[in-house]
Amino acid sequence: MSPTNRKPVASSKEPPQEPFKRAVAGAMRALAARPDLEVVYASEKPGLAVSPEGGRARLPEPPRKLSAREAAIVRGHADSMALRLAVHDEATHRRLMPQNQAGRAVFEAVEQARVESIGARRMVGVASNLAAMQDDRFQRAHYDGLTDRADAPIEEAIAMLARERLTGQPVPPAARPLVDLWREHLESRAGADLDRLAGSIDDQRAFGRIVHKLLADLDMADAQDMDPDSESDDDADENQPDKPDEGDAETGESESGEAMDMQAVEGARDEMDEGEMEAMDAPSGEFPEDAEEGDADEAAESRRRDVAGDPNRGPDYKAFTTRFDEEVAAADLCDIEELERLRSYLDKQLANLSNVVGRLANRLQRRLMAQQNRAWEFDLEEGILDTARLVRIVIDPQQPLSFKREKDTDFRDTVVTLLLDNSGSMRGRPITVAATCADILARTLERCGVKVEILGFTTRNWKGGQSREAWLQAGKPANPGRLNDLRHIIYKAADAPWRRARRNLGLMMREGLLKENIDGEALDWAHKRLLGRTEQRRILMMISDGAPVDDSTLSVNPGNYLERHLRAVIEEIETRSPVELIAIGIGHDVTRYYKRAVTIVDAEELGGAMTEKLAELFAENAAPPEPAPRRPAPRAAAPAKTPGKPAKKAAAPQRSAGAR
Repeated sequence: MSPTNRKPVASSKEPPQEPFKRAVAGAMRALAARPDLEVVYASEKPGLAVSPEGGRARLPEPPRKLSAREAAIVRGHADSMALRLAVHDEATHRRLMPQNQAGRAVFEAVEQARVESIGARRMVGVASNLAAMQDDRFQRAHYDGLTDRADAPIEEAIAMLARERLTGQPVPPAARPLVDLWREHLESRAGADLDRLAGSIDDQRAFGRIVHKLLADLDMADAQDMDPDSESDDDADENQPDKPDEGDAETGESESGEAMDMQAVEGARDEMDEGEMEAMDAPSGEFPEDAEEGDADEAAESRRRDVAGDPNRGPDYKAFTTRFDEEVAAADLCDIEELERLRSYLDKQLANLSNVVGRLANRLQRRLMAQQNRAWEFDLEEGILDTARLVRIVIDPQQPLSFKREKDTDFRDTVVTLLLDNSGSMRGRPITVAATCADILARTLERCGVKVEILGFTTRNWKGGQSREAWLQAGKPANPGRLNDLRHIIYKAADAPWRRARRNLGLMMREGLLKENIDGEALDWAHKRLLGRTEQRRILMMISDGAPVDDSTLSVNPGNYLERHLRAVIEEIETRSPVELIAIGIGHDVTRYYKRAVTIVDAEELGGAMTEKLAELFAENAAPPEPAPRRPAPRAAAPAKTPGKPAKKAAAPQRSAGAR
């Protein structure tokens, strides 16, 4: 055999990280007691999805050269999700969940700390994995450089203090700056509640009640959240989920009286909310009796009528001061280099999601382009020569030439505003998905000749800011109204081309931007911008993950102050405005606010929901094909007859405007 420089082909071998991935998946199924759990590895953010058919866990893709720390981080994510499946009851969690957005964030974070602490207390290896995962998570969030409490999420600080109490382990190094900013405040007001958590770590219901007490001590609980015992007692009787009064009777006379008073005001709403929440996570679950549903609908309709009768959008709503509010372009909030870096980060994180949403957007584009080319006007004096009607000239030379012209469809003269909730609860996957979907839809609609405006709303500070300082200096007058500094952001103006505004959407990835949300004023702001447009058709799409929340405002005003104003603004737009309003709720039911709305459980569904709702809106309002008007017969009403043949009509039968 002659010598050769070709190297022998190596036998195919599996990647070096495959044995590690199989081992982690097996340990995760064993710890969760879920042998059917599907475990996948991806470069996206880790996540867990549970359904009646099973569960699916997404873990970080381990590198080919795996260090000990990287292996511990992957195992930490797996252990965290497995413990959630093993020791967490979702039905109990939903029933104890607070109503307000800030309380929900704290309740969720502390519950996750509970399930992780159970595993950390029993298994040393799990404790080490979870510690590495937590430290990596806080490093990626850049919490190690925080110096201002306004930029430090309070729910993360409370969860870390709870973990410290439950496990005895110190706070991860990357989280210490965040916790140190809040520690003194939280210890002074809720230290006793944090100390009580360890005694109920194995009882989720008792643990949840202590968390409710903690929220009350921090002034983060609404009136309907002050007494979770009555709801918990109702849940204990699984055979009678629709009889809240019996559970209340078992809690004692004083607590029963308070619960009944609460139900007199908010009973129908609470029952409706609970049913809606159960329906999202358990499609086969039970629903309230018909009579109770009727009561809830009647109460909701009554509230709607009350708001509709108010022509001034809630005369009791006001802002204590508007001096510190700002309406700002995204490019003015940070320099160009940082915007480019944030946009690059957004593109890298969501390469897979962009493909999925891109396919949906292309489908929307095809539907819109089909509408553009489907309608014609015939028998015109000018336009494109209609060759199909040249036969008239052959038959009767006195007939005039016929021309046709493609009709302009309604959506060509259309502007769409995407209003994105930039509150702190959107942090992470939801805001990333929202930014990408807005970006792709802006490109898609721009190709179809539809102008798109992308707006965002949040506040400049947590818990007040300069507005609250002005109120304090004024002597704390009663009923001050809104007490925070608004920040309304213009990511893309309607007349700006997408290529110029593309990098602005990266601003949503900036740490510290997302704070609190005052939906009513933001919706009114976006609506007024649309009213100033000249387009014939104006569409406003609100994308949010909850009800309006601003701790500073709600602490000195009635608990439904912001929600009432939001309902009033929605009512005015839906009943008195030419603007068409749509809403998409992420993990929160918004159908109780908006007539035309959809709720999605997972942020991954946002792209599909946005494209489908827009497609439905364009389709349902597209002008139906109408027959072209008949032109009057020409002067020669009776054309010359040919002997032996019947006379021809003056004009051929008209085709519908939709005919090609």
